[in-house]
Amino acid sequence: MRILVTGGAGFLGSHLCDRLVELGHEVTAIDNLQTGSRANLSHLKGNRHVSFQVHDVVHAYEGKFDRIYNLACPASPPHYQHDPVRTARTSFLGADNMLDLARRTGARFFQASTSEVYGDPVEHPQREDYRGNVNPIGPRACYDEGKRIAETLCFDYQRQFGVDVRVARIFNTYGPRMNPDDGRVVSNFIVQALRGEPITIYGDGKQTRSFSYVDDLIDGFLRLMEGGAEIAGPINLGNPDEFTVRELAEIVIEMTGSKSELVTRPLPTDDPMQRRPDISRAREQLGWEPRIDLREGLERTIGYFRER
Repeated sequence: MRILVTGGAGFLGSHLCDRLVELGHEVTAIDNLQTGSRANLSHLKGNRHVSFQVHDVVHAYEGKFDRIYNLACPASPPHYQHDPVRTARTSFLGADNMLDLARRTGARFFQASTSEVYGDPVEHPQREDYRGNVNPIGPRACYDEGKRIAETLCFDYQRQFGVDVRVARIFNTYGPRMNPDDGRVVSNFIVQALRGEPITIYGDGKQTRSFSYVDDLIDGFLRLMEGGAEIAGPINLGNPDEFTVRELAEIVIEMTGSKSELVTRPLPTDDPMQRRPDISRAREQLGWEPRIDLREGLERTIGYFRER
């Protein structure tokens, strides 16, 4: 098939491109390189089944595709809060432009949404029918509400124009090709540990997260995109194993053999206190669940950062 991947030079996008090429598809990757990197696709250079273009999804894009994966948007708090207006535009205008392309060309459309649509949840674990607890005017709202309106657009395009949409709500994902300076907790901890720097914990470290290795997530993407038309989503894709942030830091110190000490800083505004997906729907409708546990995934990720 002919497949468009927006955000294709990013962490998730580049891994998705790898898998699609392995499956024999013709892949066009576009990225504005705000947070993505050409280096993430350098190993595919010269492969005639892959093309890359610098393009920002806030502007329309033309082409004929069978599938469109919309992954374009900064995903770490420091990056999406750095230029919040641009983040909101990317989420809304980017989704609208790509959905309109799908409408005009008959492509099936995949939207990368996020567990952030649940905000600081009062329901735990989070199910897809939970409507969330989001602060619409807080510093994280550009991303949280941006992804919520992207979901709204998906289902409005489905109802109004008959576009075949698929929506995945992604929980904390990690793995090789994460930006070492992207501000997400796994990469932060690994980089600080390898450098022997103090490991920064925000708040008391008792807040929880559920960490999914990138290979498992990409498998979930493909199952959702190629599932039956009745499986539009939204569907949670994440690992239901729950860890406190402090537990994660201690595991990283142990696995790296680091001498780093833990230091605490104030908790950022609206930072969720707990995060864990209910993946019953993914299990039942996609036959999907994560296979790689935290220690195995961290071993691979630490190895990647050691080499760099």
